[in-house]
Amino acid sequence: MIVFHDPAEVPAGFGPSIVAIGKFDGVHSGHRAVIDRARVAATDAGARVVAVTFDRNPLSLLRPELCPEPVCSLEQKLALLSDAGVDATLVLRFDAALAGLAPREFVEHVLVDALAVVRVMVGDDFRFGRGGAGDPAALTELGGEFGFAVDVVGDVEGAGRRVSSTWVRDLLTAGDVEGAARLLGRPHAMRGEVVHGLKRGRELGFPTANLAADAEGFIPADGIYAGWLVDEGAADAPAHAITRYPAAISIGTNPTFDDVDARQVEAYVLDETDLDLYGHRVQVQFVARIRGMVAFEGIETLITQMAGDVAQVRAALA
Repeated sequence: MIVFHDPAEVPAGFGPSIVAIGKFDGVHSGHRAVIDRARVAATDAGARVVAVTFDRNPLSLLRPELCPEPVCSLEQKLALLSDAGVDATLVLRFDAALAGLAPREFVEHVLVDALAVVRVMVGDDFRFGRGGAGDPAALTELGGEFGFAVDVVGDVEGAGRRVSSTWVRDLLTAGDVEGAARLLGRPHAMRGEVVHGLKRGRELGFPTANLAADAEGFIPADGIYAGWLVDEGAADAPAHAITRYPAAISIGTNPTFDDVDARQVEAYVLDETDLDLYGHRVQVQFVARIRGMVAFEGIETLITQMAGDVAQVRAALA
């Protein structure tokens, strides 16, 4: 997938294109419904599928007090859009200049001049342009003027609720990673570099790979999870074969010892006691929640519980 970070980077003659516009946070099933429709339209028109998105949530500038944590990072989002079959993504820097464009200016500068759009796919709650003045009706009117069609794609719903990034966050906040996976169409994942921790897991017989504090992706509720650790290789080394390991994942502040200030995400790779992942970039994929995080009285009780957790992880992943 080609990635552009400014309309000026798009080469002349790039179009025609079918454009899907949105924040695409998490690239959940609702987003993919829009992308799938764009892919069908692109096949019929002999065009490219282009996602237009933003480098941050627009609320971070417009209403920072209302801006939620992202489900995924920009890097994760780009990888997911590529997996969904998008040919190119234009990542717009959401700043005061972009926020100040009138709807007509946005359409002309981004969609028409840069991407030679022939059809645009948006959700029915889509807003664009200064002060959110543009909506699907305004976009359709501008499409008539500039020669492109507009498709308003209806919501994907489940259990009487619209599939949304907000719903995904709600489920992850509750620790319901299985419910989140149903909305996402895949396990929720975090991604980051493995760093040195207190090495307490090794002392207890369960050595863990600790994700750096700046790891990408929304952190689910504290607890123990069954999942997978995907080793992408050393961060400063050439790409190598990706390896996936079954893992017991812990999120929390180690309440039994009460000596960790910030929440930690760490993964014990089953049956691997000598695996050296320090400095590697890894994904941690959440499959099922085993239990919540509790403090235990005594090391032996904790070790017994950890052995039981591992047995449950095996069963969940089987």
